[in-house]
Amino acid sequence: LPGYEKTKVYHVTYLPIDWQAGKRYPVIVEYAGNNYRGAHGDISTGRPEGSNMGYGISGGRDFIWVCLPYLNAAGEDIALTWWGDAKNRTAKPTLDYCLKAVPWICEQYGGDPEQIILCGFSRGAIACNYLGLHDDRVAGLWRAFIPYSHYDGIAAWPYPGSDRDSAGARLKRLAKRPQFICHEFTVSRLNLAATRRWLESTSLTENITFAETGFRNHNDAWLLRPSATRRQIRRWLKGVLVQKR
Repeated sequence: LPGYEKTKVYHVTYLPIDWQAGKRYPVIVEYAGNNYRGAHGDISTGRPEGSNMGYGISGGRDFIWVCLPYLNAAGEDIALTWWGDAKNRTAKPTLDYCLKAVPWICEQYGGDPEQIILCGFSRGAIACNYLGLHDDRVAGLWRAFIPYSHYDGIAAWPYPGSDRDSAGARLKRLAKRPQFICHEFTVSRLNLAATRRWLESTSLTENITFAETGFRNHNDAWLLRPSATRRQIRRWLKGVLVQKR
């Protein structure tokens, strides 16, 4: 990205196999999970290239897929855990990068700025609202959202504004746009039922869909496999994109 050439920060862009210069394409923007190893052999590198959701959702066709980074507090390297640094969990460098990258990618590769979908796994699921609805500037980028596994406001995390009141203020910026919220099967207190209970208490559930993945794994690779939930997401997304914004 122009302006970041002397840093260690990068994003990853995938052009669909049917991509042609001069055509317009919807864009899937994805944020990765934290660097993580789980009980079922699940691995997340925390880096843009470790992401899978956008490819699984699109099948490699019809969508430009972009995996954005989280930046450290200095804005010169990628943060593998949350955003910012352990002693300064600022989101500003990450948001600045997003606000520059998304329009630049659309201009370079034919992305449709009216058809940008934000998705993310785990940390990235929380980021859909925490970053994606952080303020009016960034909130205006998105057509719809697909957070997988966790949700902003369900638990307190080690960064500013993770409390439920702050999450509720961000949620108001959703402004009735569609969200497809999905989660692996788990008895954890942070499961899909917990997310549904909180959202229903806010009366802001219009255009929100809830689904379990059918897998136990805390891993976004489930979207690379055929499943009922993957088919549901693809149908849902097709319906979203034909609606007038």
